[in-house]
Amino acid sequence: MRHHGETAPTAAGAMAPAAGTPPAPSDWATLHRLLPYLWQYKWRVIAAIVFMVGAKFANVGVPILLKTLVDAMSIQPGDPAALLVVPVGLLLAYGALRLSTSLFTELRELVFAKATQGAARSIALQTFEHLHALSLRFHLERQTGGMTRDIERGVRGIESLISFTLFNVVATLVEVVLVLSVLAIKFDAWFAWITLAALALYILFTVLVTEWRTKFRREANEFDSAAHSKAVDSLLNYETVKYFNNEGFEARRYDESLERLRRARLKSQTTLSMLNTGQQLIIAVGLVAMLWRATQGVVDGRMTLGDLVMVNAFMIQLYIPLNFLGVIYREIKQSLTDLDKMFTLMDKEREVADAPGAQPLAGLDQPTVRFEDVVFAYDPGVVSTGGRTILQGISFEIPAGKTVAVVGPSGSGKSTLARLLFRFYDIQQGRITIAGQEIRSVTQASVRQAIGIVPQDTVLFNDTVAYNIAYGRPGATQEEIEAAARAARIHDFIASTPKGYATMVGERGLKLSGGEKQRVAIARTLLKNPPILIFDEATSALDSANERAIQAELQGVAQNKTTLVIAHRLSTVVDAHEILVMDAGRIIERGTHAQLLAQRGRYADMWTLQQSDPSA
Repeated sequence: MRHHGETAPTAAGAMAPAAGTPPAPSDWATLHRLLPYLWQYKWRVIAAIVFMVGAKFANVGVPILLKTLVDAMSIQPGDPAALLVVPVGLLLAYGALRLSTSLFTELRELVFAKATQGAARSIALQTFEHLHALSLRFHLERQTGGMTRDIERGVRGIESLISFTLFNVVATLVEVVLVLSVLAIKFDAWFAWITLAALALYILFTVLVTEWRTKFRREANEFDSAAHSKAVDSLLNYETVKYFNNEGFEARRYDESLERLRRARLKSQTTLSMLNTGQQLIIAVGLVAMLWRATQGVVDGRMTLGDLVMVNAFMIQLYIPLNFLGVIYREIKQSLTDLDKMFTLMDKEREVADAPGAQPLAGLDQPTVRFEDVVFAYDPGVVSTGGRTILQGISFEIPAGKTVAVVGPSGSGKSTLARLLFRFYDIQQGRITIAGQEIRSVTQASVRQAIGIVPQDTVLFNDTVAYNIAYGRPGATQEEIEAAARAARIHDFIASTPKGYATMVGERGLKLSGGEKQRVAIARTLLKNPPILIFDEATSALDSANERAIQAELQGVAQNKTTLVIAHRLSTVVDAHEILVMDAGRIIERGTHAQLLAQRGRYADMWTLQQSDPSA
């Protein structure tokens, strides 16, 4: 029957667990982690349970009253009083019980909704905050499509798990206990034993077969997430796909994932049909045995016609939740898997964490930045094994209010300096200090609040121009936003667009040119107005005229600020107080522009090359 079916597989992680991954926690452990979030609303939980039990008592009372009503119809002919009074009173009571069942159920849903939604909100927010707290390494290695899918499923899983566990499984158990008690007390114990045996056999069969077929559904879920991740990744890189004319290639890759998903879903559906058939057979046998026993009792005179009606009504009421027990069990298991995936994200270790008792960065009136014998590798293990080290004993100082520039070939470690200063990674050896305080001893938030950066690769939010500029200081006024845009030489362009500052920039800012995106990045950094500035190839996407104009603006902004300039074009750093020349993770030359030219070393060679070929 179709209503036994399950929805398309939409849960499980984006990837199969890697070798060496710790075993998944038990279902009870996952439930135990969920309980504190629910217990914040303990009075609502208790009230919901009371309403649930009340609804089940009313539901069990309906067949009992129906039996009384049927028996009451056995009256002597010509007795109008009994026909008028007794049945009318029983009919009213019957209607009241039916109404009570619905009323208690709706009250339960109404009272518990806040607890369910509140728990889902708390867990989702905590996961979101934790993901932002994880290191840059985690986010560089992640699959965005799969990870967001895990969070989405986890939130849905909370609602499903609570609903199915508390209001289906527990409620059904309460009803089964009540029905078994009535059958055992009012009739002989065989009624209770037949019902209990059918229930036990049904549950055992459902659990065993569902556990067996879980691997097929998990496989389908993994293929589903893989297909989703490929689609998201391909669409995010739309321009690259077009550049290389690879639409067909991307479609084939996606189709391969869809084909694997199709085969896995067919296998899952086949085993589901086997499960449903077995469940129906068990239920049918149980119903036949119960009705045969009740019919024999009526024939023997041990039971009334009303008793037969009551037994049949009880079986129908038990049959409905039993009919969906397999679906409920599968959904509970799936919800537990989804929730565990989200808890797994929450358990990801924070590679970069604040030290216990860390205090905010202080003394930012004149912040001096120092790198002291810094050794760093993106793979921490290579430092001790002699592998590739990005920075090898780097030492320099950016005096308060001064500008230090770093130049050198690609891969020399220039941009790594900015990442370390923001503490996206922790160094393996040495110290980095701001205003005399090691950045590992103060809070990360205060370090990042004190620094503004204009990165080489600018990525914008899919929102308005005003939103992206104001991101430097949320809450800034429109006048402040426009002032920052003027300083970044982008106000006139924004004003010329039909929607002005309300213009949407598109996914990752793709509606803007490279130069426009970079000027937006400059504007939001100017709006932030931090005491420490980092310009990482800040004008690389600009034409020569705009570069010169904005370079003058940046020099004005950098006055009296501690500034690190990472540059490729040497013409942009000639006014720096000190220039560092890096190569292979080491500082090979340092001095002012004039001093470095006089040394006739690597810097002088780079200068000569760029003067003859500005694109070099």
